[in-house]
Amino acid sequence: MEKPLNNQSQKAIKVAYWVSTGLLALFILPGVFFMNSPEAQEGTKHLGIPTWLAMEIGIGHFIGGLILILPFIGKRIKEWAYVGIGIKYISAVIGHLAVDGVVATSFAPIVVFSLLLISYLTYHQLQKIKSNG
Repeated sequence: MEKPLNNQSQKAIKVAYWVSTGLLALFILPGVFFMNSPEAQEGTKHLGIPTWLAMEIGIGHFIGGLILILPFIGKRIKEWAYVGIGIKYISAVIGHLAVDGVVATSFAPIVVFSLLLISYLTYHQLQKIKSNG
């Protein structure tokens, strides 16, 4: 049986969750406003992604980002948002590696994916704390 976390540990988990989730939101949410920028269009063209799919992914990514930061959204929906966003970043790494090969920029999505993992793990720790009272 796990021993309960002390208040300091609980506070550290909350801080880690909100910092990682806040930084994640800063990466995700503004992107919807730049989906039609020449740079974004050139990037999706470079990777061979159709415009309609880039728009669909961009809008879904924005919605997922909102779901992660809104505290009143249910656990199951948040789970799916984490899954969808995770798939997006893993796919980005695969796409960049397939098109550009093994270069430093191919691994840039892993930075944001790491924030996603921290947010996800600390989210579950917070849920465990809430359920234990």
